[in-house]
Amino acid sequence: MNYLTAAALCLALGACQSGQKSLGTGIDLTNLDTTALPGADFYQYACGGWMKQHPLPDEHSQYGSFTILAENNVKQIQGLIEDLGRAEQPAGSVAQKIGTLYRVAMDSVKLNADGAAPIRAELQEIASLKDKAGLYALLPSLARRGVGSYLSIYVGADEKNARMNAVQIGQSGLSMGERDYYLLDDEATVKIREAFKAHVVKMLTLAGYDEATAQHARDVVMAVETRLAKAFRSRVELRDPQANYNKMTLDQLKAQYPTFGWDAYLAGFGLKDVTEVIVGQPASLAASAKDLDTLPLDDQKLYLQWKLVNAAASCLSDALVEQDFDFYSRTLSGAQEMQPRWKRAVGTVSGVLGEAVGQMYVERYFPAAAKERMTALVKNLQTALGERIQALEWMSDSTKARALEKLATFRVKIGYPDKWKDYSTLDIRDDSYWANIERASQWAYDDMMAKAGKPVDPEEWFMTPQTVNAYYNPTTNEICFPAGILQPPFFDMQADDAFNYGAIGVVIGHEMTHGFDDQGRQYDKDGNLKDWWTAEDAERFNQRAQVMVDFFDSIQVAPGVHANGRQTLGENIADYGGLQVSFQAFKNATKDAPLPTVDGLTPEQRFFLAYAGVWANNIRPEAVLYLTKMDVHSLGEWRVNGALPQIDAWYDAFGIQEGDPMYLPKEKRVSIW
Repeated sequence: MNYLTAAALCLALGACQSGQKSLGTGIDLTNLDTTALPGADFYQYACGGWMKQHPLPDEHSQYGSFTILAENNVKQIQGLIEDLGRAEQPAGSVAQKIGTLYRVAMDSVKLNADGAAPIRAELQEIASLKDKAGLYALLPSLARRGVGSYLSIYVGADEKNARMNAVQIGQSGLSMGERDYYLLDDEATVKIREAFKAHVVKMLTLAGYDEATAQHARDVVMAVETRLAKAFRSRVELRDPQANYNKMTLDQLKAQYPTFGWDAYLAGFGLKDVTEVIVGQPASLAASAKDLDTLPLDDQKLYLQWKLVNAAASCLSDALVEQDFDFYSRTLSGAQEMQPRWKRAVGTVSGVLGEAVGQMYVERYFPAAAKERMTALVKNLQTALGERIQALEWMSDSTKARALEKLATFRVKIGYPDKWKDYSTLDIRDDSYWANIERASQWAYDDMMAKAGKPVDPEEWFMTPQTVNAYYNPTTNEICFPAGILQPPFFDMQADDAFNYGAIGVVIGHEMTHGFDDQGRQYDKDGNLKDWWTAEDAERFNQRAQVMVDFFDSIQVAPGVHANGRQTLGENIADYGGLQVSFQAFKNATKDAPLPTVDGLTPEQRFFLAYAGVWANNIRPEAVLYLTKMDVHSLGEWRVNGALPQIDAWYDAFGIQEGDPMYLPKEKRVSIW
């Protein structure tokens, strides 16, 4: 997930090793806790010093290497925004839009004076509903404004015809996001559920409802969302792409869900000519259709009014913002105080005008030459993954040939898009924060819906350049590394190959391996959901993946709470593959000029310390529980202590032996890529 800068071409090509002698190790020895034994708790050994030096700030539920880099990017973007504000900008220009949106988000005096006034007309719009026909016309109007309910509708690549966009419907409508919060009865979950009920009443009261109405609305919301939750697929079930692909004609859709007002609903999104729809989760759609058909209209109004208040809360007065924070951040994940207003405002601008901000960001902070150097490094990792595929003993030659073909056709996106988004039709004004967010949502929604039935644009990016992250997208068979992540601790142009392959190299290998994890392997080189494996190879893969599932299922992340090995399988395979591939690429790059031992650490040891340093993190107990429910990634600690025991080279590097707490017998280690 890291990118290159300056003199990284030598690193990328694995050449110029003589020049490496002048480079540092990139390893800050104060980040280590040398009182811990590598074979007992490698995470503590590699990151214990860092964790001690970086206590959790009150505004964060977790604070790690990613957080620090993201916060630095926020400060850089704030500087760019404030630079624009020093001069009058032409009306309608991107610069004017950025400046106006930031100013509106920062205007606490107006926000507090307005209170809930910016949503009052919309609350009345919902209250004025007369019948079900009006309801089906209103739902898409609200969704386009950013107020979701019952179901989600979007346009994206047809996974079995990946070069074309299709209309798709998915499960949605849960204010707490995760079905388990509505269904489980353990003490921690019940506590959160009760807190949510109280939160609904407080929010509606702040929005102007009397206590009795707010309490009745709470009961309606809980009843609707609990019914939806019962029909929801779990996060594990959502990881099965075949089960979540149910394509039907419009006539079939109408026949299967006959009470749903499809014509008015689709017309509200501008989808009058749609002939086919892909339904992700049929049971969830059925539950939504039933509620829309049977719930009294007055209760429908209360549910939709709550969804409006909930969606708008962060753009209203401090009282509403603080209550919103109290539940979604303090209760769910343990953060103690809100981020300062300027950080929240920068986040909004960076979200709404992402590529416009990104264009300024890369011009200031990402040199053009870095793109070429990163491309070379990616090719080096591709070579190593190809070598590993060719050497697999468990895979047949026919499947290997197709895997290598898929690897060779990876589309690689680095730094920033070649073509920037056009924001000329996005209207940003001085009226209210929420009104601007609604217009931005409508603009983005309409832009997406206009793609229905049209070819997929392979040049489109799904992250902004300033994002501290990376991704693999199966339907375009692409790996993408935004400029925002191409900085220490992911890439350090002053550090040698041991560091950079251990950090950014593993991230690159991680994204590549996603093309061959339990989900990604089901898509072919053209991005289609199409089985290209022999049945025997698929079975062998599943058996080997089950070893990973069982290992992570056994990890206790909190008293009585275990990791979910099936939910995190794809990310765990990608971490494993990234380590294997990058270590091989590192050895290839340094074979003719091995790096020296420095500060008592061999190059191989520094490789694994660099990897661990990426995941250095302090985290609150609430966030551990929240992420274990919600996240497909393992917690940072276990991306180290769960991943490394599977890697033979780690044992060799640190002399890990039988009897060490982290030792795993070779026959019990994961062996896939």
